[in-house]
Amino acid sequence: MRLFGVVSVYGLLIALAILAAVVLASRDENRLGLPQGTALDVALCVVPCGLIGARIYYVLFRWELYAAHPLSVLYVWEGGLAIYGGLIGGLLGLIVLAKIKRLRLWALTDLIIPYVLLAQAIGRWGNFFNGEAYGRLVTEAALQFFPYAVNVDNVWYQATFFYESAADFIGFLILYFTRRRWKTGDGLPLYMIVYGIPRFLIEGLRSDSLYWGSTGIRVSQALSALLVIAGGLYFVVRYGRKRGKDQ
Repeated sequence: MRLFGVVSVYGLLIALAILAAVVLASRDENRLGLPQGTALDVALCVVPCGLIGARIYYVLFRWELYAAHPLSVLYVWEGGLAIYGGLIGGLLGLIVLAKIKRLRLWALTDLIIPYVLLAQAIGRWGNFFNGEAYGRLVTEAALQFFPYAVNVDNVWYQATFFYESAADFIGFLILYFTRRRWKTGDGLPLYMIVYGIPRFLIEGLRSDSLYWGSTGIRVSQALSALLVIAGGLYFVVRYGRKRGKDQ
């Protein structure tokens, strides 16, 4: 969908999400001992790396769509971006930035991670305007209403994009209001849990999941489970060991 036939609503929402993340993250720079302007530097590095990662991830698992016309891999305006690929690409970009700027990587992740979830919550509405990222068919008339379902070409489907947007916003609130209590490095593993659990559940409802070959395994669902386990182990090891010593 385009405003005035020119501006992509999806692109506009992504731009607004990035702007909101940068403005809010910049308020935490001083508290985390980071130089002024770090949030903007992060955005300038992480956003392009994230977009590249999101595209590569999607193409790898849907190569059959591009094999006949490899140049179509570059047609990102036609859709085909995966959040987990974006997160992987963004993290790699953040590692490079930390090295170049000689900044603490975990301070950088703590700086941006709450606002990543906020950006995801906003960005998911792009799926609404594109008529994508929906779930199973809803045939019962009593359930054919938003926000439970969404109408796509006069057919009702579960509004999984909205479920995830709502879950992301709740996750953002959790991270935002607990961030001052974190020890350095807690932000990313907490994100892995707070985002991973609802994503695992919602992914099982989606009708457009990426699959691991012919195994029937939903890639994002499996990755969500691994992230939740890894995040949980982090907190058990970091804080469980300390509690054991205190006893």
